[in-house]
Amino acid sequence: MAFAEEVFAVVDRVHDEALRAHAASVARGAPLGGGDIAELSPAIRSNLRAGRGLVIGIGLIVAPDVLHDEPLRLEWWQTEPGREDPVALEVDLNRLSLGFYDYESAEWFDVPRRSGARHVVGPYVDVHGTGQYILTFTTPIVADGQFLGVAGADVPAAWLETRLLPELGGAREVVVLGAEGRVVLSTSTAWLTGELVSAEAADALGFQSLPRLPWRLRTGKFSKPLTSQV
Repeated sequence: MAFAEEVFAVVDRVHDEALRAHAASVARGAPLGGGDIAELSPAIRSNLRAGRGLVIGIGLIVAPDVLHDEPLRLEWWQTEPGREDPVALEVDLNRLSLGFYDYESAEWFDVPRRSGARHVVGPYVDVHGTGQYILTFTTPIVADGQFLGVAGADVPAAWLETRLLPELGGAREVVVLGAEGRVVLSTSTAWLTGELVSAEAADALGFQSLPRLPWRLRTGKFSKPLTSQV
């Protein structure tokens, strides 16, 4: 889908900036540090401004203990209504704190780490950031066989219908499932966005996998089978 590829193109620019920072640290014979990540913020903010109307947040999340001076680190910037300049996301990265933001366990971080492939999570409510119903697109950052973290972008779920439906050529009904079987997009009265569809139901209805995306697509008139989940 062209829309998803546009989002991943933004993510890839952040990914490439991270690799350049790593290569520079190797060239000077010094370990990668928090200062190197901070220096990426102008490029990240610039990409976010360029991606307005496509993404509302972008950045990178560093794998634990990759940096010599910080056990955990993220460099994430997002837009806010009524503000022209991007705002940095600030979260609690103190493992001993009750409010600790455990990004290691998040699907958008863990799946690319384990699979080595890009991933899309959602829709879900972004309680740690925008508070919106979003999807998160991430891709792994790997250098010399070492997993450095992920680059990613957030997209409001509400934007999907506007951007994806024209790509599908006016199909009568459209349902798109995410990796976990969650309905990402639906124009069918049989399925609601956010609803969970069992693997058996998806197979029975003939959902088709999309290339290079962890999504499945079904178009045309159909009804909900009894094997669906909620």
